[in-house]
Amino acid sequence: MKNADLEKEVKRLRTMRAGARLLHRAGKANKKLHISKKLVTAAGLGVFLVAPGRASRKASAPFAGRNFAHRGLHTEDKSVPENSLAAFSAAADAGYGIELDVQLSKDRQVVVFHDATLDRVCGVKSRVDEKTYDELHSTSLCGTGETVPLFSDVLECIDGRGPLIVELKTGKHNRELCRKTLSILKNYDGDVCVESFDPRIVMWFRFRAPKLVRGQLACRPSRYERKDASKKAAFMLGNCFMDFMGRPQFIAYETGRKPLTVKLAERLGAMRFCWTSHDIKNEKKNDAVIFEFYRPGVRMTK
Repeated sequence: MKNADLEKEVKRLRTMRAGARLLHRAGKANKKLHISKKLVTAAGLGVFLVAPGRASRKASAPFAGRNFAHRGLHTEDKSVPENSLAAFSAAADAGYGIELDVQLSKDRQVVVFHDATLDRVCGVKSRVDEKTYDELHSTSLCGTGETVPLFSDVLECIDGRGPLIVELKTGKHNRELCRKTLSILKNYDGDVCVESFDPRIVMWFRFRAPKLVRGQLACRPSRYERKDASKKAAFMLGNCFMDFMGRPQFIAYETGRKPLTVKLAERLGAMRFCWTSHDIKNEKKNDAVIFEFYRPGVRMTK
């Protein structure tokens, strides 16, 4: 082979190598671009799932910066039992906001009680929805003279003396509980917001009572798993990926470290509620605190 031909062959090989390198780089760039598109899509989906609703300043004002007595101002020795008229009266007298729980009795009355069963608080082996209101009303709370109250009686006791957070417990008749709770609240002249662990209940209020401030209760995924939720359901609920259903205006998350998704929802405008606080330090990074067994100020200090 002549020198001229040899030089041409070398140039051709160099051109081929350069082209191969360019193709390789283009392939890597295209792969990165493809990955970037996937990341952008995933991020967009994440924002869609956790994005909250936005309450107006006027609507959120009664709840912002307030401490709420968890199930009323009940005592650790149970002499004043949780979710009792005595506990609600004590909280209202002290000027605190109040958090309470509602569910349906067997005869479909809205009663104030937390657990699904009566075992822990009343020492009775029965579900709440297996007892009529008259039967519940004759059942002692923690061995005291207090009994399970009607929601309407609790509202009459509080009489607008502080803002309320009403948690609706999930059950077999969610829609009926929502309807009846809302109907009772329409006759109440006081500041009220609603919350639930069940996104379907939050969604019900989103579409049927949009002016009522609503919140999503949530906790870390491991807690849901301990309550027999599947890992998938626990992951979705614990990270607030179901918020797209109810678009809650506040997220009431358990005290401690919050997932990044919850922090994102807060950055997007969700009010920050926490439960159940046993330390005044929880006021620092929250807009409202649900507390028990200590006496914070009526209004939060930051």
